[in-house]
Amino acid sequence: MPAIRIGINPISWSNDDLPSLGGETPLSTALSEGKEIGYEGFELNGKFPKNAEGVGDVLRPYELALVSGWYSSRLARRSVAEEIDAIGSHVELLAKNGAKVLVYGEVADSIQGQRIPLVERPRFHTEQAWQEYADKLTELARFTLSQGVRLAYHHHMGAYVESPADIDKLMALTGSEVGLLFDSGHCYMGGGEPLHVLRKHIERICHVHFKDVRKPVVQLARNNLWSFPDCIINGTFTVPGDGDIDFAALLDVLLANDYHGWLVVEAEQDPAVAPSYVYAKKGYDTLRALLDERVAL
Repeated sequence: MPAIRIGINPISWSNDDLPSLGGETPLSTALSEGKEIGYEGFELNGKFPKNAEGVGDVLRPYELALVSGWYSSRLARRSVAEEIDAIGSHVELLAKNGAKVLVYGEVADSIQGQRIPLVERPRFHTEQAWQEYADKLTELARFTLSQGVRLAYHHHMGAYVESPADIDKLMALTGSEVGLLFDSGHCYMGGGEPLHVLRKHIERICHVHFKDVRKPVVQLARNNLWSFPDCIINGTFTVPGDGDIDFAALLDVLLANDYHGWLVVEAEQDPAVAPSYVYAKKGYDTLRALLDERVAL
């Protein structure tokens, strides 16, 4: 099995946060089209069954792997014991279907699904608040590791950890048990230079979302104080090969540092404007060509 595999998130077909975007599209369409394009695996979305056996039954006919699955955590407002109790069934679902990482999203106080300007996102305002959260996160990550699944923290627009400075702080305060999900699109939109952030935190990166951005639209989003849903609907994000991020450079860093895991194509877009199959294929073809070029060297 290759060290790096290409997967996709079903958000190209339907968006859980904005059901009007592809809500009518059945999961079977995403799976069949993804398989036809060449993807080896899928992340979860809300249309998958909620139990381990059901997920396996859905993926098996298409010979697709389970890449991972988003978990909405409220650790910023809960105790570690409460979060372990809440996260347990999701960890079990992932582990039983062969997934090695858990996409961890902190949604406590998050505005990512609301029509609220991103500048109003939550923040930890004191060193004590940062340290308390980091300590809880390390303990939670220790638990998921004990179950065979590594916590991959998703820096995300509209949440506590969004900017490069936030990522730096979180990585400095947490133990190595806490992995980092590197999302190129959220990194750029959050004010970072993706290549710099990737290099800086490569030792902690255990999962990768390759999301592209349209830089002129990012500038509009910043100038007009858009919310995250505004960014999605207005085309801030797209698949690799359709925007302005240099994925060849990012991939070179991953390969040079012996990254083992998934490259997940993910782009929050309106499928009525960006047809799912067309854009999913563009993302796959872009990454496949970049990988093949480097393997051939």
